[in-house]
Amino acid sequence: MAQPYDLVLKGGHVLDPKNNIDAVRDVAILDGKIAAVAPSITSAAKRTADVSGLYVTPGLVDIHVHVYAGTGVKGSYAGDNSVYPDDHGPKACTTTMVDAGGAGHITFDDFEQRIIERSRTRVLAFINIVGRGMTGGPVEQDLGDMDARLTANAVMAHRNRIVGIKTAHYAGPEWAPVDRAVDAGKIAGVPVMVDFGIFRPERPHSELVLKHLRPGDIYTHTYLSRVPMLDENGKLSSYLLEGRKRGVIYDAGHGAGSFVFRWAVPATQQGFYPDSISTDLHIASMNAGMKDMVNVMSKFLNLKMPLNDVIRASTWNPAKEIKREEYGHLTPGAVADVAVLRLENGKFGFMDVEGYSLQGTQRLGCEMTINGGNVLYDLNARASVPWERGPKR
Repeated sequence: MAQPYDLVLKGGHVLDPKNNIDAVRDVAILDGKIAAVAPSITSAAKRTADVSGLYVTPGLVDIHVHVYAGTGVKGSYAGDNSVYPDDHGPKACTTTMVDAGGAGHITFDDFEQRIIERSRTRVLAFINIVGRGMTGGPVEQDLGDMDARLTANAVMAHRNRIVGIKTAHYAGPEWAPVDRAVDAGKIAGVPVMVDFGIFRPERPHSELVLKHLRPGDIYTHTYLSRVPMLDENGKLSSYLLEGRKRGVIYDAGHGAGSFVFRWAVPATQQGFYPDSISTDLHIASMNAGMKDMVNVMSKFLNLKMPLNDVIRASTWNPAKEIKREEYGHLTPGAVADVAVLRLENGKFGFMDVEGYSLQGTQRLGCEMTINGGNVLYDLNARASVPWERGPKR
């Protein structure tokens, strides 16, 4: 007799962009893997969850978070500004989080031991080109601590954890941080993510996406107020489209200071949506306009991004961008990372980083998060056994 499935999700609307599934399907999980996706699964299961009326998608992949917490470094994204992944990922249907540059080659071992190895949420990392990581102040301005070879060596020593190189927050006029990050990416064969920091006339944003980044490299904070997105006639700046044509990836990276409706509304009206949706989660962004992954997804949904595209930009696209194509889809045999989402209709308000609002009619919420076959979050106890069937005494 065949082994019963560990869990079957019944009657949900499956959205799996990689596999072009957009239909009501049952999803079966066994031994931490997707076992089957079919119109009706009637085989025995240890647990069954009725998810009818909800959307079932791959677990969300957030490629810009700050989770190097617990170091005690004051005012730092390698310290007090970061959050613990399990406090935030499961409640937002996020199964994979990528720390965006908190640690450098000097501090990565500590980050791995302190956070990655202790988290139930999967944590990967972009390693900072700065050896001491994202510890703020003069540390992130020190060109002498930006070594491409040492950074690449750390990637190659931790390929199971590190997915790319990050450069961020640099205030000087030099291109050196970007170019050294790209050099490290070339040596290690991984993408680079750029937070451009302080915009300087000596290094215009257009040159970043047209000359310095390679195809497959990622510009995060796409709708940042300082990005020259529109020309004097309100038209999308042509260099952005040229950068996309070159293969540069535009990531949302909302954060506490990097998403404004005065850019996002006209840009998306002209069809310029992000390739990937990410949060830039940290202690300030989570309590301000950003809030969490499903809130950022909801913003793009209300900016008329089709739901299937919102899911693609939150699952399969980011998985491809970080070269972790084992995630972000519901293919039988794949790791069982699953998000169960509700789509509410009504009147909802959404805030940008400047405190301005957009009124919307739809909002996504997280009902259940399954990571590697384990139910980490279940808002309405859908996968639980009724108490009447439990112990009698």
